[in-house]
Amino acid sequence: MSKVRIYTLAKDLGVDNNKMLELLDGLGVSYKSVSSTIEEDTVELIKQLLADEAAQGAAEPAAASQLQAVPAEQVPVAVGAASGEAAPQPQAQATAGGAPAAEASGAPHRAPVVTIMGHVDHGKTSLLDYIRKTRVAAKEAGGITQHVGAFEAKTSKGRIVFIDTPGHEAFTTIRARGANVADIAIIVIAADDSLMPQTREAIAHAQAAKVPMIVAINKVDLPQADPERVKTDLTQLNLVPEEYGGDLVVVPVSAKTGEGVEDLLEYISLTAELEDLRADPKGEFSGVVIEGRVDKQAGVLATVMVQEGTLHVGDFLVVGEGYGKIKAMTDSAGGRIKDAGPSTPVQILGFSEVPASGERVQSAKNEHAAREVIAGRAQTRRDTEAARERRKLTLEDMMGPLGTVRTVNLILRADTQGSVEAIQGILARKETDDVKLNVMLAGIGAPTEGDVLLASTAEATILCFSVTAPGSVTKIADNKGIDIKSFRIIYELIDEVDRLIKGNIEPVFEEQYLGRAEVRMLIKHPKSGTIAGSYITDGSFKRNARAKVTRGKQVVYEGTIVGLKRFKDDVREVQQGYECGINLDWNDVMEGDIIEASEMVEVAQD
Repeated sequence: MSKVRIYTLAKDLGVDNNKMLELLDGLGVSYKSVSSTIEEDTVELIKQLLADEAAQGAAEPAAASQLQAVPAEQVPVAVGAASGEAAPQPQAQATAGGAPAAEASGAPHRAPVVTIMGHVDHGKTSLLDYIRKTRVAAKEAGGITQHVGAFEAKTSKGRIVFIDTPGHEAFTTIRARGANVADIAIIVIAADDSLMPQTREAIAHAQAAKVPMIVAINKVDLPQADPERVKTDLTQLNLVPEEYGGDLVVVPVSAKTGEGVEDLLEYISLTAELEDLRADPKGEFSGVVIEGRVDKQAGVLATVMVQEGTLHVGDFLVVGEGYGKIKAMTDSAGGRIKDAGPSTPVQILGFSEVPASGERVQSAKNEHAAREVIAGRAQTRRDTEAARERRKLTLEDMMGPLGTVRTVNLILRADTQGSVEAIQGILARKETDDVKLNVMLAGIGAPTEGDVLLASTAEATILCFSVTAPGSVTKIADNKGIDIKSFRIIYELIDEVDRLIKGNIEPVFEEQYLGRAEVRMLIKHPKSGTIAGSYITDGSFKRNARAKVTRGKQVVYEGTIVGLKRFKDDVREVQQGYECGINLDWNDVMEGDIIEASEMVEVAQD
């Protein structure tokens, strides 16, 4: 018997994946995920443990039946009861209404929502089409799902909802408004093409959203397909496939023949199971607008993903600072429906204006309540805009909570791949224990609107080397408050990174000795007060430096040098061996006093 994947063993033995992982944890077996493999001896040990549990479970009902056969007066009194303690009650009665504890623990599970991203021509649409044709009910009308923007696939593990969006930029546009509509991201990479610029962008957007990723290597049916090259290239982005000891799930598929698609759906279900996705259909409704459009016949149509609660025809919905009443709902198969629960994409007729993608949707009891919500949101927006005008950044706003490892997010654009690799190599050596440099995206060519979107959601800085952003991109960046900085000399770019790092580190200062002077005469000045005519015996003195005055062995003053004079001229600095007039913000200086000068210097941190 060869090695077996954990989820396959769980399926064969009829146990839950989480139960299988608990058994492995108890045995001290290391694994990356449920798709990891385990040895034959471990498999046999697990089978034995499950057999023992089954035998023990069968013995307990038998013992209970024997206990029932004994007359009540012959049943021995429990030790706890004899000592005055209450006897333990059956576990089934512990939960309200006799409901099992597992059912009372939380909301029911919901279907995972999946988005597919990747480079153009790598087969995203073909893969979606194959899944749609093989997994969607036959009643679906041609082209309907293209308008709804999502569809539901039926699998042995239950429903999976796929979002059919234009790509990663739309995905991030939705996120930019604060809505994470997708639970899992599938990155499609062609086996004959490997990583391309849009592939890297899609991965960066998925990482910024912090959603689980599954890589589907498409077109494995082609003669020139090289899946191993794709896996090797992924390691350059710190994405290590499971076969190489990492935790990235990589599935070879063919959207043309259907090879591997079943495995992909299985992995999606496994990931969803581990994410423990739940939603309460009886709770308060909330959802997200996937897309909106105007139909010449029907009017304004909006596709909404239900996330919590249940949507009904006739409900009033509030989106942004507008509202509408649901006149009709259409499911992803083109059929009219009256209600929709969690993880259900629906097309809604009833809005007067087209809602923006990513806008959150909430329900209202009636039109009056909807208007009140809108009025409150408008006031909140006005207050926020006014506060933004007055607001000044605090240290914590700029640097984050002190004492934590801070991350500087960067998007890197350069003229050649060689330049990109060289800059990345230098940046890797710039990281410290306190600051981590996260190059979210590194590509060739000028920055795009997608880069600005990613930078705005991830609070990143865009650095360009030997390339310049187009005017349209610069305008969008200015509107969103994103820095795009261009450099022609690589060292200037590195200096900028150093400044960004320093801005993320709490500066450390230490006092540095400058020099010593002896007071030889006092000069009374009508405006400046007492000026100490002094001789610099060591080092140098600087204007605005710190001063300490010693009289004998006692320190009589600590303050600041507010002025330095050479003859009648004001000077910034006086060196050893020269006489000068030292003006302190203190008038009790005396002849014979010793003045020491020092300054606070920032200490370089390794």
